[in-house]
Amino acid sequence: MERLKSHRDFVTVLKCRRKVSDKDIVVHYLVRDDSSVLGDAAIDGRRLGLAVSKAVGNAVTRNTMKRRFRVLARQYESRLPERCDIVLRAKPSAARADFRSLDGQMASLFDAVSRKAAKCDRR
Repeated sequence: MERLKSHRDFVTVLKCRRKVSDKDIVVHYLVRDDSSVLGDAAIDGRRLGLAVSKAVGNAVTRNTMKRRFRVLARQYESRLPERCDIVLRAKPSAARADFRSLDGQMASLFDAVSRKAAKCDRR
């Protein structure tokens, strides 16, 4: 899974206003159409952005959350639509959540993104 690197990419996903959430995680998502291009090359595959604010905790806690999110996103990325950008946002309660809880939430949220994206494609 590639990373969302530019501020413009993050803003594009967040402005889309499509999201699913659980107790500790919010997933903002955007399923790109074939006209999405970055520079000269078309963007293929799934891309991940992370948003972990200072409300979650100190730098050590925030970096721990980012590592956990990257591991879980890599584990469940096959559940997402092929051309999908996601921004994972940690709620402050995520710092106190155990890994097993985050694992279950991530699986259910990625499934929900897939279901909602499929429903939008049918329209």
